[in-house]
Amino acid sequence: MDPLENEAKDGPSAQDEGLDASMQFLPTPDSETVEKAKLACRTIVAITLVVLAAVLALLIGLLVWHFHLRTDGIVKKVFSGSMTISNHRFTDNYEDSNSVQFKELASQVSKQMKGFYGHVPILSRYYINSTVQAFSEASDDSVIAYYLSEFSVPVAKAPAVDEAMSSIYQDEGSKHGRLSQSMGRKPGNDLSFKIMTSGAVDARLVNSSLQSHFKYSYHTRTGETGTIQSPRFPDQPYPPNIYAEWQLRADPAHRIRLEFTALNLEKNCNNDFIRLYDSLVPNEKQVMVEKCGYYTPTEQPIYLSSGNVMLVTFVTNGEKNYPGFRAFYSQVPAQSKDIECGGKLTGTNGTFSSPGFPSYYPPQMQCVWDIEVPAGKHVKVKFSKFSLREPGETPNHCSKDYLEINNHRMCGEKPPNTVHSSRTNQITVRFVSDMSYVDKGFSAEFVAFEPNDPCPGKFQCDNDVCINPQLKCDGYDDCGDTSDEMNCVCSEEFHFKCKNGYCKPKFWRCDRVNDCGDKSDEENCGPVCKSWQVSCRNGHCVPEHQKCDGHNDCGDGTDESECPRSIVLKCSEFTYKCKNNQCISKQNPECDGEVDCEDGSDESGCDCGTRPYRSSRIVGGEASSEGEWPWQVSLHVKGEGHVCGASVISDLWLITAAHCVQDTERLKYSQPDLWEAYLGLLSQSESSADTVQKSIKQIISHPEYDPRTYDNDIALMELNSPVTLNQNIWPICLPAASHEFPAGLDVWITGWGQTREDGYLATVLQKAEVRIINDTICNQLMNNEITPRMICAGVLSGGVDACQGDSGGPMSSVDPDSGRLFLAGVVSWGDGCGRKNKPGVYTRVTKYRSWIREQSGV
Repeated sequence: MDPLENEAKDGPSAQDEGLDASMQFLPTPDSETVEKAKLACRTIVAITLVVLAAVLALLIGLLVWHFHLRTDGIVKKVFSGSMTISNHRFTDNYEDSNSVQFKELASQVSKQMKGFYGHVPILSRYYINSTVQAFSEASDDSVIAYYLSEFSVPVAKAPAVDEAMSSIYQDEGSKHGRLSQSMGRKPGNDLSFKIMTSGAVDARLVNSSLQSHFKYSYHTRTGETGTIQSPRFPDQPYPPNIYAEWQLRADPAHRIRLEFTALNLEKNCNNDFIRLYDSLVPNEKQVMVEKCGYYTPTEQPIYLSSGNVMLVTFVTNGEKNYPGFRAFYSQVPAQSKDIECGGKLTGTNGTFSSPGFPSYYPPQMQCVWDIEVPAGKHVKVKFSKFSLREPGETPNHCSKDYLEINNHRMCGEKPPNTVHSSRTNQITVRFVSDMSYVDKGFSAEFVAFEPNDPCPGKFQCDNDVCINPQLKCDGYDDCGDTSDEMNCVCSEEFHFKCKNGYCKPKFWRCDRVNDCGDKSDEENCGPVCKSWQVSCRNGHCVPEHQKCDGHNDCGDGTDESECPRSIVLKCSEFTYKCKNNQCISKQNPECDGEVDCEDGSDESGCDCGTRPYRSSRIVGGEASSEGEWPWQVSLHVKGEGHVCGASVISDLWLITAAHCVQDTERLKYSQPDLWEAYLGLLSQSESSADTVQKSIKQIISHPEYDPRTYDNDIALMELNSPVTLNQNIWPICLPAASHEFPAGLDVWITGWGQTREDGYLATVLQKAEVRIINDTICNQLMNNEITPRMICAGVLSGGVDACQGDSGGPMSSVDPDSGRLFLAGVVSWGDGCGRKNKPGVYTRVTKYRSWIREQSGV
């Protein structure tokens, strides 16, 4: 009972208080005084009750607050590491986490870890447990144990725990340290440890929101190739909120080789990402790479471990799930020819590269090349590729991965043709990679040269690169350091002079690309907005503070087109129209992963434009990989082979050029039965199991196609039956009528056309990257023959273009946010192939979006 309830309402009685019954109280003066006393007593009791209740509530509140403070103020810290158990020999049973041998040894390791942390007060206080994740075989047949140690730490104490963990482990690269000494063999302890490395685990890998955990373990052997892939790949997007890991092992004296053939994740690495570790636990000191976003096979995402183990981890969050990834793993000898590095190089010229190039070099490499050319000559080293980047490193501070030439360190990324020269006939090149983060490395050539004539018959750049003298003062930076464009006299007929003194081709003015470097080529190009204004697509200027304010100040939605949220606008040529006929401000909203229309129509029909394998006329291109361009089609005339290209836009319809299906005196190209379509084809010389041959049911050429000007050069083909869509056959996305493909945008052209003007057709599908050219400039270059229904792209320095046989094929544009590819153009015509200042001309697909829908329903 509450103590306050023992007091009677009218005062205590003798019986209640245990008083003597004969005791007399003093008499009261009168009844009024007695009543006042009673009222005062009641008031005191009430006040006391209120005060005590308030105190009790305060105590409860403090307890609750204290409890939540302790709960919310606790952080989970996980550290990973590996150690060699030098007095145990490895057996295959240690690879099986369910085996008795694994469990027994793991238990011994865990007990000794607990004992060790018990000797460090701040660690013993917050220590939870240590678990062995894996064992592997060391080069001397001893056992390497990989463990995780968990601590539950108050937030305020987390830095002290980090510092304690850092101080007890040896410095990176050391073989002995305080921990190894403390945990070494002791009386009664049958394990002898030698610590290798330890570090904190990335908090994203132990996030409480991760609902599913997948764990796999594989051992590859010589001649074997295995596959790992994200859950559900390739049939469905990967699931949300998962953590998956793959432990990969190879035989001793071998390395793991991991090659990604498909990689398509969300662009933001804070959401979905892959991490590779040069270990079997996620040790931050041994992170090889972190990947997210979209990668093509040409980027060669191939990785090599330093030893015989590798860990692949994959984390996703709760939204925006993408196709995922696929990778092949195998083992290669640790000292294989492709990975060898260093040595003595002699002669007048030769090549060398980083280990594994063009794959990513392995961690923990050191290579030294001693180069010597004939006496009396000097030597220079020219890099065609140089990429040694590591997070936190700058080109002026190279302490992790670097290349050292005669005591001069280089890191970061360097432009092609970077040259370093020696004033003698000898030069020493040293390459070093540390335990973490790898890159593609370098490819180099050494050349002997005469000291008095370093570039015979050529122009010598300031960086010692030698170029054709005709390239001097042509407006292009052929040297790489602009020295070929300095001190030039500009031709009034062909050039304009930048404010910084450079001469540039006249047609580069006002193309929305900063070619001068000081933006002077983009000045005085029509309406000029002030620095504090936003330039609208319709030529108007509005104040910067009106951008993204929810009002259409430009009139065409430009000021609201790149904002987190769209606004509803009056429909115009610049706005995107939803199926409910509302128009929104956002530029290119279709299939970008964000629902912008109220009816969700901007994200409907988006099963297009992805390359699960990631894996016209092309001059200066390179061979494609299987499945890299799954919408590319080869159109054959029966009995004559490849004639034109086309693009898959659905399981039943193709888009090609109208000029491909025009009748001639010899053949009726407009007749469907003349054609065969090959889908999923890579090489014209051989069909794979994924190649599908289809007949054509009907051909619909645009009714306003003009064979004289190539205006409206577009046609549709309907297949005789639907094709089964898969990794090798997939539609490209069709852009909305309002979709913008601005000048300067990089796009891809693909096809089996001639590889040079008047050359032969390509056998393997070719690809090349070109740039959208400003409409006005292109019209000047192409003799005023460009209509609003055409779009130009090319490399104006020449050498890269579409050519005969590529007609009808796609010009593909990658959306930078979603990774989807849109059909920006259809290969149409050009002036020769790959000529300087002569871009290719393509049919502008945005102008035909309604016509395509009307004819095909797509």
